[in-house]
Amino acid sequence: MKADERRTAALLFSGEPPGSLRASELDRHELKRAARERRFLKPPTRLLERLAMKRGLIGFERNCLQPYLRARHAVLGREAEGAPRLLVRVDEFPHYRAWDEPERFGTDGFRRFHEIMRSAGVPYLIATLPRLARNPLDPSETAERELDAAEKEMIEQLRQDGVAFAVHGWCHRTRRVEPRRRSELAGLDDKELAQLLDRADGVLAGLGVEAPVFVPPFNRFDARQYPLLARRYEVVCAGPETVSELGFRRTPIALAGGVFVPSYPPFYGRASEVLPAVRRLAELRAALWVPIVLHWGWELEAGWTELERLAGELARYAVDWGGFLGAVRESAESANEAAP
Repeated sequence: MKADERRTAALLFSGEPPGSLRASELDRHELKRAARERRFLKPPTRLLERLAMKRGLIGFERNCLQPYLRARHAVLGREAEGAPRLLVRVDEFPHYRAWDEPERFGTDGFRRFHEIMRSAGVPYLIATLPRLARNPLDPSETAERELDAAEKEMIEQLRQDGVAFAVHGWCHRTRRVEPRRRSELAGLDDKELAQLLDRADGVLAGLGVEAPVFVPPFNRFDARQYPLLARRYEVVCAGPETVSELGFRRTPIALAGGVFVPSYPPFYGRASEVLPAVRRLAELRAALWVPIVLHWGWELEAGWTELERLAGELARYAVDWGGFLGAVRESAESANEAAP
């Protein structure tokens, strides 16, 4: 196996008793196939995969869940089964429309979301904006502002409550007008991207926030930008939109020296869509890391009821991101130790 493939395999079996897996046990066709590294794909292939996903020809259960389950069963047998390990990610605070629509997407709305998750005991990661843009869907607009006192207080509350943080770009302003191509990062060269990230990291550090995870605004960046993101952050998250740039990837997966964690439907969606998918995972006894993405603005508009139902179920299986980041670090060490 290549280094990235060894890291993917290590993540797949993280949490197993130390020393319980011998090299011979890991030399299984099912595991090699599940962890196999895919090269960066050419644009036509990526677009075809995005189209196939929209049409249901490829998706999470068929192309992520089943290969990983087969690999675990090939190595562990019945002991492969267990409770899912759900990684809950929330987009985003402050909401990217908070400056323009504070009555709908201001801090008070997010506070209600946080109260629901905290009361249920659901650990989660919040994608955090260092700045807010006016008219963020208009690339010709330039106005942006610092976070206000209430937003900073909310971030401090999240920090005290043990919520994990991710950098969510700079101000979430798109550089492209077309809805299907919106991105704050696409088109930036490496120097420009590094400068944007330096500013973002600096602001969040000034708020006492440690953010080793990156969540791209609009779930989009150029494929050539991924290696830089992977060098800077321990985990790079994504969503269904990213398939157009990186192709459909299993999740989580080691990629180009980093760990890539895209989320796909039905685990990327509204609470009413996520709930039955979580219950199916539990029925399958799928002891895998499974990333879930919620948008608190969607749940606010839905009246919170479905989120409250989902939170009760998530509390049984959601895990702290600190544990996952520990597994990410251990996977790097194990991959290096296994190298010839």
